[in-house]
Amino acid sequence: MAEPSDVGGLEGTDLEGARVRAQLAVDAAGIGTFDWDLRTGRLLWDERLIALFGYAPETFGRSIDAFNARLHPDDLPRVTDALTGAIDSVGEYEADYRIVLPDGETRWISARGRALPGPDGTAIRVIGVAYDVTAEVAGEARVTRLLEAMPAGFYSLDHDWRFVHVNAHAERLLGHSREELLGKQVWDAFPGTADSVFEENYRRAVEHGQPISFDAHYPAPLDGWYEVRAWPTPDGLSVYFIEVTQRRAAQERAELATRRLTLLARVSTELAGTLDVQAATARLPRLVVPALADYCILTVVDDDGHPRDVGSWHEDPAGRALLERYAEVRLDAMPLTAPVGRALHANEAVTFSGDEVLELLPPGRAKELLSLLAPKTEVALPLRARGRTLGLLTLFFSAGHVPTPEDVSVAQDVADRAGLAWDNARLFGQQQQMAETLQRSMLTEPPEPDHAEIVVRYMPAAEAARVGGDWYDAFLQPNGATMLVIGDVVGHDTAAAAAMGQVRSVLRGIAAYSDAGPAEVLRGLDSAMTVLQLDTLATAAVARFEQTPDERSRGVTRMVWANAGHLPPLALNPDGSTTVLADWKADLLLGVDSSVTRTENVVTLDRGSTVLLYTDGLIERRDADLDTGLHRLRASLTDLAALPLQQLCDELIERLVDGKPEDDVALVAVRLHPQDRPRPPEAGPNRVPDGVPPDPGTP
Repeated sequence: MAEPSDVGGLEGTDLEGARVRAQLAVDAAGIGTFDWDLRTGRLLWDERLIALFGYAPETFGRSIDAFNARLHPDDLPRVTDALTGAIDSVGEYEADYRIVLPDGETRWISARGRALPGPDGTAIRVIGVAYDVTAEVAGEARVTRLLEAMPAGFYSLDHDWRFVHVNAHAERLLGHSREELLGKQVWDAFPGTADSVFEENYRRAVEHGQPISFDAHYPAPLDGWYEVRAWPTPDGLSVYFIEVTQRRAAQERAELATRRLTLLARVSTELAGTLDVQAATARLPRLVVPALADYCILTVVDDDGHPRDVGSWHEDPAGRALLERYAEVRLDAMPLTAPVGRALHANEAVTFSGDEVLELLPPGRAKELLSLLAPKTEVALPLRARGRTLGLLTLFFSAGHVPTPEDVSVAQDVADRAGLAWDNARLFGQQQQMAETLQRSMLTEPPEPDHAEIVVRYMPAAEAARVGGDWYDAFLQPNGATMLVIGDVVGHDTAAAAAMGQVRSVLRGIAAYSDAGPAEVLRGLDSAMTVLQLDTLATAAVARFEQTPDERSRGVTRMVWANAGHLPPLALNPDGSTTVLADWKADLLLGVDSSVTRTENVVTLDRGSTVLLYTDGLIERRDADLDTGLHRLRASLTDLAALPLQQLCDELIERLVDGKPEDDVALVAVRLHPQDRPRPPEAGPNRVPDGVPPDPGTP
């Protein structure tokens, strides 16, 4: 253990070391010290402070006057008050002030001190330190100038959420001066921030020590949208914000415009993407709701001029059944003076209230349902096309939802597109029906010869113009023979149908006048097409059924036929087997070379046989070749062999094209009845009675 004297020596050494360390720290910090004796008035400064104030040791007057001489005149009263306050209270002294050096340079000084009491408790000395803070003040001034020049609001909050700094732009945005805000809690100054997204994000930033960004709306009186960035600082929270109300409104307008354009594009796609325009139009309410209205009803005017509701949709799934029931009964209950009636006749949008309709409706189911739907506002928009009103698109708006002029404008555009599509479908249907009727008028009913049944079928393509160049024909020649024809003019439009009518008529005229056989009929037709300048190509197969007295006694019939590029005939034998009456090779198409030699084929058929002539629409498929199609036809014929001829033809079409042919389908079939059981004669222009002995003879 050390001796007491040694301990005392160590204590002295430690005290000296502490003093030296303190002095080094003061020197390093550039701090000067002062000691003002209030009893004698003597002011002592160390060398650093004397130099800091621009004095030399020999020129420093060691009095408060020497200090005051260097103080900036504007700061002198404030610093004097601070010193007086510290002396009077025997407390702390703190002041930041400017001094003016002999060369005119201004420096910022920060001073800290304390008044020391004498025996009577009054202050007798003031001691303290002072140091140069010019650089810090300049930096703070630059920051302040930057914050003041910012084109954005900025404020700082301390740890108690009180404003400690507010820049000029923030004053303008917040509608309060900094004097009104400094020292106030943000929640008190702006109650709308409490328990809102503002408070939530401010507290989160402080809690996690991370910056945060968000957009938020502040209610009245500011009533604006703000983009806010907040970041925690050692002193609290700093907030940067700009008002984005106009940008937000522009963004919402752009988004709304995009949604409306998307809606119009969907409507156009819906109407153009299907052949069933009526069904597509009826689905329009599903596109309009909820984009433009809370619920909607679509009305069309039928061919008799009567309006009928064909579609509806409600935003609320629970209200859809209710709206459907209302649409079923409302038009029957609606008086002519109702707004819906006015809209149909005004050819322009009509806006009215739900109460107005309720007052007009008589007591009953419609009024009860409308009361449950409770629309606040309705807008009826006409479906217009080519100067006509074809229906209405009625928009319903619940309470709190007011239709804007833009909503009505877009809805009218939707209604006009629907009206035009509906009118186009109507016109197309009329033209289609007229063309099909014209074409069918050229495809006459077959004759009814004794001992044979002839059945014809024609079905237009499902996705084409519904008229084309396929045709059939069946007639009797002057000599009593039965002639069957099947043909196909190249093309699938009205031009092909017109060419078909010409070719068919010329062929029929040649065959009916001349008693010519199949090959000669085709040769004459080809020659006539050249002379008459029928600029078209066509295939055709012509078959004539003949019978000599010997063949009649044996119960057989000869079929003589010629083929100009057409599919081969198919025979269904009495035993149910099928036979292709020739290979795929056929003579040249009609319209290519009128000088070509036409050939005939002959086959003997038993009574009970069925012969089928057909066009390629019956067997041709996009995913299969003709051989495959012919195989399917033969298999189907075998399966259906026992059916009556009318039913057999219908079943063939159903099986092979499923009622939706990709191409026109025409077929003509003849079934030879047994000779010993002739059918009884029937009156009619196409009936050939028994007992006529033609040569070569009727089948």
